[in-house]
Amino acid sequence: MPELKTFSLFLVTALAEIVGCYFPYLWLREGKSVWLLVPAALSLAAFAWLLSLHPTAAGRVYAAYGGVYIFAAILWLWLVDGIRPTTWDMVGSGVALLGMAIIMFAPRSA
Repeated sequence: MPELKTFSLFLVTALAEIVGCYFPYLWLREGKSVWLLVPAALSLAAFAWLLSLHPTAAGRVYAAYGGVYIFAAILWLWLVDGIRPTTWDMVGSGVALLGMAIIMFAPRSA
């Protein structure tokens, strides 16, 4: 099922981006070790590489990826930050995922 593969790849990509940004946040705002910048840089490199694995135009991938990123960020808010998403967080995330699905899976002429 190509839709599940696409969504899964976007989800892993979002995790790589969030981790790549979260580690510098921990260093800058929470006083954690500067060595967190090493896995952060590796994670951001993985993020860029993962985006390149999609077989469609880069602009379309970036636009659609944003929807999955929003969903993953709301999950991060809940699972890592320990803040339960509001109904509006969930509705907004659902709208973003719907936008991703429309962009990625709409029929296209060759």
